[in-house]
Amino acid sequence: MPQNKNLNTKQFVDIHDIKDGVVILKNGSMRLILKVDSVNFDLKSNDEQIAIVKAFQNFLNSLDFPLQIAVHSRQLDIKNYLAKTQVLVDQLDNELLKIQGIEYIRFIKGLTELANIMSKNFYVVVPLYITEAASKKSFLENIKSAFGSAAQKIKSLEEQDFNLYKSQIEQRAEIIKEGLRGMGLNSVTLEREELVSMFYRLYNANI
Repeated sequence: MPQNKNLNTKQFVDIHDIKDGVVILKNGSMRLILKVDSVNFDLKSNDEQIAIVKAFQNFLNSLDFPLQIAVHSRQLDIKNYLAKTQVLVDQLDNELLKIQGIEYIRFIKGLTELANIMSKNFYVVVPLYITEAASKKSFLENIKSAFGSAAQKIKSLEEQDFNLYKSQIEQRAEIIKEGLRGMGLNSVTLEREELVSMFYRLYNANI
């Protein structure tokens, strides 16, 4: 079967651009991505767990727009950590400490052989569609926006309308941050460099 040499992997990526920390998709919609701290729910008391669940329920009920919660799990590569630890152990003069260091390395190696050690990152994806953001425009402009092509919507985002849409999606992000704080969770908005790095790792799983 002949291969298409002009086939570009960019065709399979939904991202058109990243501008001022805002992800612009090929369909003309926008996304802000919040990275959220985690909390060990199992270590909380029963009352604390109930309070967190109720806060989460109230948070979801307070929203009048959709959001996406994403968890990225990745097997943790600890080879470099073990190598650096081995170097430190080899430099020890105290024989007892050296033995303890060797036992520690052996324990960590055995643990990783029995179970995959995973690192987890938690994200909230905040969406905004042009048809939603167009509410401040005239009725005719709203109709044109709703039925316009993706290319037209992207062009609109690249011109004067971008700041209007960015302001609205940032307002949504602040509402979400406030709701997360009510559950004891801190969150930050990912900027361009962080987004590029994250998407690069996601689309190159072996890196």
